[in-house]
Amino acid sequence: MPPLSQRFLLACTLPLLGILPLFHVTTARAAEAQPTTPIHHLIIIYDENVSFDHYFATYPHAANPNGEPTFIPARNTPTVNTLEAAHLLAENPNAYPANGADAALPFRLDISQASTADQNHAYTPEQLAYHHGKADLFPRYTGRGTPGGVGAFSTRGQVMGYFDGNTVAALWRYAQRFAMSDAAYTDTYGPSTPGALEVSSGQTNGMRIKTTTQPPASAKIHSPYADDGAGGWTMINDIDPADDVCSTPKNQVWMSNRNVGDLLNAQNVSWGGFMGGFDLTRQNSNGTTGCGRSTYSTIVTQTVPDYIPHHNWFQYHTTTANPSHARPSSIAAIGHSTMTDGKTRDPANHQYDLEDFFAVSRAGTMPAVSFIKLPAYQDGHAGYSNPLDEQQGIVRVVNFVQSRPEWKDTAIIIAYDDSDGWYDHAFTPVAHASYDPEIDQLDGPGRCGKGSRPFGVAGRPVNGRCGPGTRIPFLVLSPWVRPNSINHTLITQSSITRFIEDNWLHGTRLGDGAFDADAPPMNGLFDFSHTPLLDPLYLEPKNGIVISEPTDQN
Repeated sequence: MPPLSQRFLLACTLPLLGILPLFHVTTARAAEAQPTTPIHHLIIIYDENVSFDHYFATYPHAANPNGEPTFIPARNTPTVNTLEAAHLLAENPNAYPANGADAALPFRLDISQASTADQNHAYTPEQLAYHHGKADLFPRYTGRGTPGGVGAFSTRGQVMGYFDGNTVAALWRYAQRFAMSDAAYTDTYGPSTPGALEVSSGQTNGMRIKTTTQPPASAKIHSPYADDGAGGWTMINDIDPADDVCSTPKNQVWMSNRNVGDLLNAQNVSWGGFMGGFDLTRQNSNGTTGCGRSTYSTIVTQTVPDYIPHHNWFQYHTTTANPSHARPSSIAAIGHSTMTDGKTRDPANHQYDLEDFFAVSRAGTMPAVSFIKLPAYQDGHAGYSNPLDEQQGIVRVVNFVQSRPEWKDTAIIIAYDDSDGWYDHAFTPVAHASYDPEIDQLDGPGRCGKGSRPFGVAGRPVNGRCGPGTRIPFLVLSPWVRPNSINHTLITQSSITRFIEDNWLHGTRLGDGAFDADAPPMNGLFDFSHTPLLDPLYLEPKNGIVISEPTDQN
């Protein structure tokens, strides 16, 4: 740092040039807590609605038809728990008469079939599909079809479809270079919003209802919430965050518990939630702006809103919400609770647009923890997104981060908020049971699991948090992983929360019944004993093939 006299001179002259004196940020703010591992930057790309088998059913073996990106696996690729390895491609219980006319075997979805239907992924239908752990009733309970396709593509049997490395090319190549789990699960059954809350707070109980078009006493299977049996509410399906200017006016709630952002703030650790479409002042190339910012996808042939409120982790908590989508006071303030004076609260409150992640990183102040949500057409959610658009969004972020000097101490997690109800054969026994007479059906009417119920925010056992739920893809991209490795140890979404707490917060837990307290650690995906492998893996965004250097998309 320059001497005091030089710092005074710089402080006087730089503002005249329109440049913020960044050294002032470090002197005005309290020291940031340091990590306990070589990971100084964690980036969570949290995508939407994919089961593990839907993307990795035959990994590492792709069909490689003519005209599609070819995938040839490395010889030393380890064994993975896939449909192929489990011998469930030619013989499968979902092809039996219990699924009626929609009974189907698993089948390969070609790259030309990238646009598929959104499957039924509500809390109760997913339990019914897993049917006592048999995983044999997916077409019957979670299947939805897309008109106009061939074979099972146009029926409820479409839920049995899977892509391979000719379509999900980038993720398969990342798995070859870096580390992947084949035993990662959602913390509970159900769709996007519960899955978002699990990774940010490990808790779906303690919901407070602001406005809703459904009567509060409703506990039907498609209601956003359920009576928790202890005088409160548990979120089980999607509903928008209260007071977000883009939320549906008559369906809004907030959560009363703490989230990991609160813990990071307490220890002065820089962090942010970076959402595609969050900046309402920005105008897209098609002229859309505000809550109506949107992007046309040539794959799904529709214009898709960039920002979806019920995907936004931290908007559900008043302590970390930015309901008006206020902009940060400066690039230097991104990741921090205060403006550069270290005293005045920054209006963005850690909630930013995706483009702000690129801006703050280019400025040399990448936050310690970054939660990233791609614009909706790229988030992977069937119905309005697809694996090809998703690939472009993921590769853009990964190529950029690998080109940064921070790459040497960074880990990128690619994970998902739920499975969308897509078939996955791997069932894991319930660790947190629930016994609501209507919504719980895994082990028969009114039963999901056989053990005790988890505690809610009020310190009493509650219903509606049955899990672990469905298996999802989970990759870690970092110089600090063992290349081409598969970890078979059970982890869940809140294992990410636990890693953040262990790495920066000395093991501080959220409390109030949050799942981070007993989430399995994800340490098995790292290898801190070897020299880090710093060579980047740059991919071409459109087809996922390896290139020598990234194209400039930022």
